[in-house]
Amino acid sequence: MHPLTFAASLASLSSWWSAQSENFYICFVKNDRWQYITNGLWRTLEVALCAVVLGAILGFLVAVVRSTHDKHGRFGFLNAIAKIYITVIRGTPMTVQLLIAYFIVFSNLNDKVLVAILAFGFNSGAYVAEIIRAGITSIDDGQMEAARSLGLSYTQGMCRVVLPQAIRNILPALGNEFIVMLKDTSIASFIGLDDLARGGSIIRSQTYQAYIPFLAVAAIYLVMVMIFSKLLARLERHLRRTGGK
Repeated sequence: MHPLTFAASLASLSSWWSAQSENFYICFVKNDRWQYITNGLWRTLEVALCAVVLGAILGFLVAVVRSTHDKHGRFGFLNAIAKIYITVIRGTPMTVQLLIAYFIVFSNLNDKVLVAILAFGFNSGAYVAEIIRAGITSIDDGQMEAARSLGLSYTQGMCRVVLPQAIRNILPALGNEFIVMLKDTSIASFIGLDDLARGGSIIRSQTYQAYIPFLAVAAIYLVMVMIFSKLLARLERHLRRTGGK
């Protein structure tokens, strides 16, 4: 490469780097705008973790009702309600559900975090219910029969024999559901919740710089997903080694 051309390339690169450094300073350092990102991150984690716990509890209850009805014909009325719940939740967009929850169902609540947790939790519960039901169905009926022959009640057999095996089988699907939930929380900004995505949007509106804050938000989501995926993989390996104990 000609020396003059090389020098011009270095000068261009140096100018580009200086411009990006200045933009970074404006977006995150000036006026402590980095706090929009950090505060939004904690809010996102709060909503995602609480919603996934709510979804797991609700999904477990719905799955037990549906699987019990499928195998023994019990809980007919509750099973009908559960089927309607799953059909409605899985058949409508999460964004629409969030807006309905905020403006209609929970319009009297002034806590946007609580509304988001309830909306995402009820959404996740429908998917978790089908995942758990599939796991319960995959366990041979002889397992429950063996538990009952040992003197365990139906509830004890379900909790001590069937569910531990089912959870081990469906753990990857449950982990994926949590990851999807974590990313879906980005739409919480639709109701004005100051989450991670909204933090990037606020910085953009103040600085008129779009790609640096939004790339930073995307990078944070990516890192979180990679961390939780790694933890999930380690948990799966542990369960394989210990046999789910």
